Amino acid sequence: MSTSTQPSPDPTMKNLLTAFNGESNAHVRYAAFAKKADEEGYHQVASLFRAASRAEQIHATSHAAVICKLGGSPEAAIEVPEVRSTRENLQAAIAGEEYERDVMYPEFIRQADAQQQAAALRTFRNALAAEAEHARLYTAALANLENMRTKTSYYVCSVCGYTADQLTFERCPVCNLPGEKFEAIS
Repeated sequence: MSTSTQPSPDPTMKNLLTAFNGESNAHVRYAAFAKKADEEGYHQVASLFRAASRAEQIHATSHAAVICKLGGSPEAAIEVPEVRSTRENLQAAIAGEEYERDVMYPEFIRQADAQQQAAALRTFRNALAAEAEHARLYTAALANLENMRTKTSYYVCSVCGYTADQLTFERCPVCNLPGEKFEAIS
């Protein structure tokens, strides 16, 4: 009797697949959080969630491109998001972004660097920078929640997903895309 075993994917491919799944789910989750924020009258928070949802979609697309380039197949298991109050959704979003900023992406970057995987390094670093900004924006929104009822726009870099509440720069601080190429999300 013979058994065949398939080699496990290398650490960078495994991390890319994990990141793709996570970003794909964050895209869906933040879209659902935006709907709840609008229902509760927190229109600025809804805009922020929509912008972050778009950024997560950009990250997933970028991760998928690297997965394909390395010969893999991107697959996501989309979960039904648990939607609570806007306050609770912001708290959950902060926790998720801080985990990605402080734990997940730094480890993925370390492993990709050790394997000299330049494309994976780029997509992980871009996502890390955006997640750090998302954590900052969510934290500010939570601290000022009762003043987040007016409609406003956030701006998302269409290349790296960096998200800003104002376009105060000529070029993306992460990937150098011209500021006028950012997407306005309301």
